[in-house]
Parts: sequence; C-alpha cells; structure tokens
Amino acid sequence: MADTLDLFGQSGPEALSDGAVLMRGFAVSETDALITGIESVATQAPFRRLMTPGGKPMSAAMTNCGAAGWVSDRRGYRYEACDPQTGRPWPEMSDGFRDLAVEAARLAGFEDFTPDACLINLYEPGARMSLHQDRDETDLSQPIVSVSLGLEAVFLWGGMARTDPTQKIILRHGDVVVFGGASRLRFHGIAPLKPGRCPGIGARRYNLTFRRAI
Repeated sequence: MADTLDLFGQSGPEALSDGAVLMRGFAVSETDALITGIESVATQAPFRRLMTPGGKPMSAAMTNCGAAGWVSDRRGYRYEACDPQTGRPWPEMSDGFRDLAVEAARLAGFEDFTPDACLINLYEPGARMSLHQDRDETDLSQPIVSVSLGLEAVFLWGGMARTDPTQKIILRHGDVVVFGGASRLRFHGIAPLKPGRCPGIGARRYNLTFRRAI
C-alpha cells in the first residue's frame, strides 16, 4: 500500500483520481445543523448494525434518510422505500443535507446531481468498512458525495479491482469526498477507527453518503 497521504491545509479541491476530489473542511461550518439532522433521523429510524448476505453483522451502525434507504440482509444489498425495522418510510432528507451535497458535487464538476438517498454510517473505535464498490444505484453516471464528521479516519482508496493497490488518505472532521465519472466504481473502505474524541461529537465518526439511488 502507498504511504498515508496528509493533504491538510491545501487549498481548493484536491484530486484523488480522475473524477474524484477531496475538499478539506468543506462541511465544518455546517456541523451543528448536520448533527441536529442526524439526531432527528436517528430518532425516527434508529441506527442498527445490518447483516451481510453471508450472515455477518457489519461493524458500523447505519440508518438512512431520503426517498430510499440502503439495506442489507441475507436477501442481498438493495434500496428500499421503507425502513424494514419500522415499516415506515425513511425520514425525509432535509434541505440542508441536500444543499450541501449538491454544492459539493457542483464544485467537483458534477452539475446535475440531485440526491434522493443519504446513508448515514456511525463508526465507533474499532469499526471499519471493508473494500467495496457503490454499485446498487440505478444511475451510475451520478456521483457519490461522502461527508466525514467526528473522529478522523483512514480512507482506503483503491482501483477498479479489489486487488489493486490502495491509497491511505486521512479524513478529518468536515472533509468531503466526491467521486464519479471514471472513479465511480473504484473500490474504497475505512480502516479500523482509532480511539479518540472530537469536540462536540465525542468518540465516534459519522459518515453521510449522498447518492442518486432510484
């Protein structure tokens, strides 16, 4: 694997690969509104650890908001309009959530992105996300917008095959990654989260990933 990249302090979007950029601190000014929004969503659709199709629990807890929510169980990975835990539609995506994602995508060169789904991951120390592709969405021409809040994490940025070399990129509170185009199906993940505390958020990391799912 390549050495860890520390891009903190560089101005403007930082290219990770063709179609993928990192925007340092882009969401910091929206922290309070984003955390309030996450808490509102979790009140209606609590965080839970989903099961993989192979029957193993994921280490990060998840919930969703928007017209569709990403779910996983022994039936496979998919989007559903209703929360299988409550039987009710997923909470609405707030204007603040949507506006942030649309603006980040625009600055990354994706002018027509309008998300209809937001998957919210909750990582606590030790939680991780194995290398995977985001390929359950209907229109793969639309980008993914990923917002990091809380503890810093090591983002694993791979290639088009699971066995390709993987870059390690430090993601801090407020950082946003946008990837689409030639990078839309790159493998990516999160290394096990290290212990620590983030002011106002505590010993956890939230990751909001905005998609055009349906």
